[in-house]
Amino acid sequence: MPLLLFAGFRSLIDALHARLAEEGHPGVRPAHGFAMQAIGVRGASASDIGRRLGVSKQAAGKTVDRLVALGYAERADDPADARRKLIRLTPHGLDALARSAAVFDELRAEWARVLGPGRLDDIEAALRTMTPPESFRLDAAGWLGGGA
Repeated sequence: MPLLLFAGFRSLIDALHARLAEEGHPGVRPAHGFAMQAIGVRGASASDIGRRLGVSKQAAGKTVDRLVALGYAERADDPADARRKLIRLTPHGLDALARSAAVFDELRAEWARVLGPGRLDDIEAALRTMTPPESFRLDAAGWLGGGA
């Protein structure tokens, strides 16, 4: 069962990234998507990103460096604390997140078409029952054993 759940996750992620590449985001990787979610629309510090991802500040910093190099994020002064830098998504990063959401909606609709909407709703309800709300974290790097 764990492998089937992972295979379903992987098929969705692979389809998402293929579509993102077609739509102008060929450099986005799954770890980047987790990091952009951790940054959010309001921005975050490297420490906050690391905490949200379950990785060190240094590991988060490496991922942020990559996002900056790809044009998905930028560093800015934090208006609340001049000693701190804030990581913000650029318009290119926000576009990648918006396109990701739209593609996930389309992929879900495809699963509903193949499985039937009631069956997909049942699968989602069963997964919600078996996974407590606090179990959803963005720290996939931690449980997959890789870095951000």
